[in-house]
Amino acid sequence: MSEPMDLATALVRLSHLVQRVFTEVSRDHELTQQQAQLLCALIAGPVGMTELGRTLHLEKSSITGLVDRVERRGLVTRVRDDHDRRACRIALTEKGAELGERSHEGVVERLDELTADLPAGTRELLAAALSGLTTQADAGRQVFEPANVRA
Repeated sequence: MSEPMDLATALVRLSHLVQRVFTEVSRDHELTQQQAQLLCALIAGPVGMTELGRTLHLEKSSITGLVDRVERRGLVTRVRDDHDRRACRIALTEKGAELGERSHEGVVERLDELTADLPAGTRELLAAALSGLTTQADAGRQVFEPANVRA
């Protein structure tokens, strides 16, 4: 039996596992991991470039290059922002939406398989704890981002 690990170490290992699953599913659909994450991030609807960069933790130049590459593949399109004519939002094409849904479902299926042997109560407790952690982290991110900090 292996030694129990502390929470932070367990979360780091979980992060690596999820990234590995994303990579495997991405390859199945002839996408890079970042391309699959981009498509999954857009499933709920068009997103502005700044928000997309924040979601994917990419700098402006990196997100622009990523969007350019998936746009050339016909998976996303740039649409004018109704509120700011200078800005654009990134939206999935029909092909991109299909591939994004398949990628998302593939990741979810593989993660469900990995956790299938956990008792139902443990799965529910783990889901609630991780949901609370991510919600708290997202709320904190909005508070401490440079754009929201006054000098």
